[in-house]
Amino acid sequence: MSSLPTGTVTFLLADLEGSTRLQQDERVDYPRVIGDVRKALRDAVIAHRGAEVESVGDEVLAVFESAADAVAAALAAQRAMRDHPWQDGTSVRIRIGLHTGTPSFGEEGYTGIDVVRASRIANAGHGGQILASAATVEQLDGVASRDLGEHRINGLPEDVRIRQLLAEDLPRDFPPLRNTVATLGSSIRVVLADDSVLLREGVARLLGESGFDVVAQSGTAEDLLRHVAMHKPDVAVVDIRMPPTHTDEGLRAAAEIRERFPGTGVLVLSQYVEAGYALYLLSESAEGVGYLLKDRVSDVEEFAASVRRVAGGGSALDPAVVSELVGRRREHDPLAELTPREREVLELMAEGRSNQAIADALFVTLRAVEKHVTSIFAKLDLPASTDAHRRVLAVLAFLRSE
Repeated sequence: MSSLPTGTVTFLLADLEGSTRLQQDERVDYPRVIGDVRKALRDAVIAHRGAEVESVGDEVLAVFESAADAVAAALAAQRAMRDHPWQDGTSVRIRIGLHTGTPSFGEEGYTGIDVVRASRIANAGHGGQILASAATVEQLDGVASRDLGEHRINGLPEDVRIRQLLAEDLPRDFPPLRNTVATLGSSIRVVLADDSVLLREGVARLLGESGFDVVAQSGTAEDLLRHVAMHKPDVAVVDIRMPPTHTDEGLRAAAEIRERFPGTGVLVLSQYVEAGYALYLLSESAEGVGYLLKDRVSDVEEFAASVRRVAGGGSALDPAVVSELVGRRREHDPLAELTPREREVLELMAEGRSNQAIADALFVTLRAVEKHVTSIFAKLDLPASTDAHRRVLAVLAFLRSE
């Protein structure tokens, strides 16, 4: 313990995502997996002048005198995990949290709230993701990151501003943070429109409990436009059929919002699959737009993820709508060149899912999905992009073509 640094240090805590699932999978040699994971982490820590503090179960805690060294080690560890020849079909990923502070140090090692912060930040992430506290990012120079806002985390006395560290060769798009609640000051602002008061209030409650700030509710398309102009929300959640005719008033209001308020994303809700409406909404671009069936609202986590994705400029399309778009028959259908697995990947891409989300849905490795995506773009003669919503835009532009 005496060789460990004291004073201001940066902690790196990494743990294995889905360790319980891996241990229960008879096809997986779990002791070998955990051994390989620890070796990848230790090699990265040692190579960047860090020191391992302890390894317990599927967690590894390391410490660094320099925040820059800790970041370099985190990036190296994720690359090593990505490049490791894991057993075919086995998805092995780690999530990493970084925090800089001044912990107490004694015979029992490091103690204090800073150690807890590193652990909680890591636990908020997803496999392949690197999260860091604002205290760590402030020590860095030239490291790309994405501000994920302030979050309330159980066990911590105050809110924590969390940033995701970025690298061109590593995944960038992940689901919303786990085990946290976005605080009001950094939450996504929503205007909600539906003529059914009961449904509207229910959706508002679900959004509020998921950390969103519902700034206004409307029962008509006209009132919706007024509230959007007044509040400039991050996203408008709109029912397609609204008074007075209950046909397409909400859809036309959504299109007007996209034209007049480009900074506001639009997520429309429909009772039925109406692919023509979806194509109309996507006529200009797929950035900051979503189309979901109302039944999807019952899956609160997925619904919240869709709202966040649209608010951030991404896309969220209902699987049923995507299936109909992909399944359209054409005289000359380039989709015929795709394999069945590539068709599955294409449908999930069109829903707005990242490569990692596709891997999770299909129970395959991230590397396998990346190969399928590359093949899809080659067969459709479409340029690949690291930007998720631009990738969806390219795919949907193809799907709209005749």
